Amino acid sequence: MRLSIVVPVYNEEAIISHLVERMENLRPMFKERFGIIAEDIEILYVNDGSRDNSLPILQSMCYIIKGMRVINLSRNHGHQIAITAGIETARGDAVVVIDGDLQDPPETIPELYAKMLEGYDVVYAQRKKREGETFFKLWTAKLFYRTLKKLTNVDVPLDTGDFRIMSRRVVDVLNSMPEKHRFIRGMISWIGFNQTAYEYERHERFAGSTKYTLSKMLKFAVDGITSFSSIPLRIASYLGLFIAVTGFLYALYVIYLALFTHSTAVGWSSLMVVVLLLGGAQLLSLGLIGEYLARIHDESKQRPLFIIEDIYESPKNR
Repeated sequence: MRLSIVVPVYNEEAIISHLVERMENLRPMFKERFGIIAEDIEILYVNDGSRDNSLPILQSMCYIIKGMRVINLSRNHGHQIAITAGIETARGDAVVVIDGDLQDPPETIPELYAKMLEGYDVVYAQRKKREGETFFKLWTAKLFYRTLKKLTNVDVPLDTGDFRIMSRRVVDVLNSMPEKHRFIRGMISWIGFNQTAYEYERHERFAGSTKYTLSKMLKFAVDGITSFSSIPLRIASYLGLFIAVTGFLYALYVIYLALFTHSTAVGWSSLMVVVLLLGGAQLLSLGLIGEYLARIHDESKQRPLFIIEDIYESPKNR
């Protein structure tokens, strides 16, 4: 198998037919440009516990389309785990990851492949323009990537998603990393090898609405930062040290007022300010420690990352 394309799908019944059509149009493009026949390309759709008709539509199509496979997960495991399931199942010498919402144009995949042939192990698609995105989404994404760059020692490229192509040796290393709270674009950057960018324009969503709610975006950001940086714990330590020193100096000031002046520091307001500052700092520190402990707890259980309920494919594939 020369090329595998992994497409995570979650509640995308409105666009699946169009998605599959555009993905299948890649086969003649690869044959004409690179001499890769259709049989050497597999397209894997990972159904991540969709609650609509995404799975039945994919099933009916994969039985008649050669080279199309559908991996059905037992429940909704989340976007990063769905990608992981597809990558681990992929058999290609090169593996592409692309979301199923058609914001990333499938027609860019041949360009990524051509760039990889220049001697790169990873070619990540870097967004130079994002259509149909709200100001809040653009601003928070920009803030996240730049914060991540400041907090980690892993050079995660700015303005990139999971849309990329990887060589087999990168895929093999990635498959050997079983961590549960996955930030795949960071993990691939951590692996190293020869990586480069290919700039493209991201399109507006073809149909439907985004599945990345604000809560999911926040969880994703926390996973990205805690997976590659211990700086938040260090910040909590520095904050505790600063408050301890400030409290000590304030105590000396209170003692000075009591011994050498007739004015003593009394009053409910000043007491409440100190209590609230100390309480807030303690809770913040405990919360940060708890985030890291929760991840250690999850890793210690050693449960599988995902469960595949079934794999569907055309009899011609077997």
